[in-house]
Amino acid sequence: QVQLVESGGGLVQAGGSLRLSCAASGTIFNIIAMGWYRQAPGKQRELVALATNVGAPNYADSVKGRFTISRDNAENTVHLQMNSLKPEDTAVYYCNLRMRGRMADYNYWGQGTQVTVSS
Repeated sequence: QVQLVESGGGLVQAGGSLRLSCAASGTIFNIIAMGWYRQAPGKQRELVALATNVGAPNYADSVKGRFTISRDNAENTVHLQMNSLKPEDTAVYYCNLRMRGRMADYNYWGQGTQVTVSS
């Protein structure tokens, strides 16, 4: 079993900053990526930022230059620094963990943390 615990969401005014954190625990092995997705009301879940083991992180175009993802591989944690927040960033943010086993990849999600940006 794998547990992902998120923290750091909340209410902030437009232009402000928040930092999300996610800690993974349980049976952790061969992590290939950790990242963040979000889902706004009435919309599909979308990628925000993903840090893989190869190359630079991937960001949604809408957050490039404003959000920064970072991983601590020793602690199995991932953080998302969100600056210059906009009302359209309002959503539930989900931590995502991917591990590679011998026969398959495994995908885990956190419970989600609400981010609300007021105008």
